[in-house]
Amino acid sequence: MIGGLWRRPMPHEPDATVQNHRFAYRSPPMNVPAGPAGAPRQPPGASADAAEVPVAPPTLEVVDLHKRFGPDREVLAGIGLTLRAGERVALLGESGVGKSTLLNLVAGLERPDSGTIRLAGQPIHAMDEDAAARLRAREIGFVFQAFHLLPHLRLWQNVAIPLLLAGVPAAEARPRAEAMLARVGLGDRSLSMPRELSGGEQQRVALARALVHGPRLILADEPTGNLDPRTGGAALALIDEQVRAHGAALLMVTHSLQAAAIAERRLRLTPAGLETEA
Repeated sequence: MIGGLWRRPMPHEPDATVQNHRFAYRSPPMNVPAGPAGAPRQPPGASADAAEVPVAPPTLEVVDLHKRFGPDREVLAGIGLTLRAGERVALLGESGVGKSTLLNLVAGLERPDSGTIRLAGQPIHAMDEDAAARLRAREIGFVFQAFHLLPHLRLWQNVAIPLLLAGVPAAEARPRAEAMLARVGLGDRSLSMPRELSGGEQQRVALARALVHGPRLILADEPTGNLDPRTGGAALALIDEQVRAHGAALLMVTHSLQAAAIAERRLRLTPAGLETEA
């Protein structure tokens, strides 16, 4: 069991690993200028008198989110955030301020004490564990800071998990997973086990797994933290390419100016809430 997300399959249930995956894991890109913290401005030239046109719900909508750890520590207080398709947001802030907690809440891996979180209009904050896991599998790609690779699976199998969860046949999932491994520079390591990789290589596998199924929302927790500048730049280029190709929204926690540079908006999380950075 890793972080409560997996269990090993029994010999008589070869698909149990995939069935019990709990991370889990589309609208052309739309670039909207930044507005107040947590929400884009109205596009230039838009008129308040213009006829209303039906629009899709935001990819992510967080409203008045609160999270406490114990009675005396409120980590997140009244957080509001909106991301639309194709939007790239960097989340900055000091260590311990709650950035990773916010990503976990958005993904439905933790529950808020109050507030709402809607993913493509669906209230992931109010779903039971199974329903939240199904929504993650379809719509979210999560690059975890701690990688969360399954040690008993080969690299291509780790990367193929989101595809298998989505019902893609193994005969199709494997070449797609191997192609994504090649995109992160590990095309010749598809049969390796996670224990045979360095930390930077494991981070690239985690990135490949998060992107392989073209998710609607990419959550990235320090995606270049274990990478050298050249490899990190290539990883960021791949994330940016996937956002543009699939119209995904990106919420990325980072301390790296190199990583933050691909974002259209930079938000800083403080104990007082979210602030827009210039």
